[in-house]
Amino acid sequence: MIKLLIYTYLSMVVLSGCNAQRPSAKTQKNNNTLLWQVSGNNLKKPSYIFGTFHLLCKDDIKFSEQLKSSLTNADEVYMEMDMDDPSTMLSGLLYMNMKDGKKLKDLYTPDEYKKVEGYFTDSLGMPMMLFQNIKPYFLVAMLYPKMMNCKTASGVEEELMKLAKENKKEIKGLETMQFQASVFDSIPYEWQAKELLKNIDSFSVYKKEFDTMVLEYKHQQLSSMEKLLAKSEVGSDKKYEDILLTKRNINWVDQLKTIMQKESVFVAVGAGHLVGEMGLLNLLRKEGYTVEPLLNK
Repeated sequence: MIKLLIYTYLSMVVLSGCNAQRPSAKTQKNNNTLLWQVSGNNLKKPSYIFGTFHLLCKDDIKFSEQLKSSLTNADEVYMEMDMDDPSTMLSGLLYMNMKDGKKLKDLYTPDEYKKVEGYFTDSLGMPMMLFQNIKPYFLVAMLYPKMMNCKTASGVEEELMKLAKENKKEIKGLETMQFQASVFDSIPYEWQAKELLKNIDSFSVYKKEFDTMVLEYKHQQLSSMEKLLAKSEVGSDKKYEDILLTKRNINWVDQLKTIMQKESVFVAVGAGHLVGEMGLLNLLRKEGYTVEPLLNK
């Protein structure tokens, strides 16, 4: 269950021989790709950025040969968190809980709580007593499998981890579970509770948006995904976009500026972090890097 919550919400062979040459990456003219190369600005070797989607039908998760070679060429893999560290999962049990003994029932009127409890029990088959202490925003992730048009779902990050392990790559995290949990502690629990209720009340609308977003992701239409995020009626993260996206993106770029000088890395984070004025791609360009779209088919 912890794995599901982490993968769905949160919120990526060194060549032997010192003179080994890397094959040239195949770029493309348009920006319709999830795979990007970062070079220039005195980097000795290029690094790569890949936009993930935290939950897809497993059969829809396919990695191109260029993505595989990009990961192979990188020295290490960075994701939002170090997902192959068992302590990440264990700490999730602690940090997903609300502070100060808050309980879900405290955040709703009796009628509202009855509606939420009924949905989890009847539609999801999960007793609400299991989630009394968990931050409401994490519980939104429990709705995602209900939106899937398949029986077997998986996280893109989870499949990338398998690929990284096959290539004996170290996986590291740009953030800790403790930090990600603190992000949600900075957003009022009452507001999170309203968002959870809103997602339940507007489930059909949200599922339609989710289906469209999945389709655009599969077609690697980053600009369309950016527009969908901007006009979403139920995903009103916009109120706290600075906390959930912008500040985190800035922090990641600050880290990558140091990391990429030392080694080549393959960075895999949610595709929503790539786009926009304050997205990773634009922020890296502002820092003087050359950021190019790579063929990813």
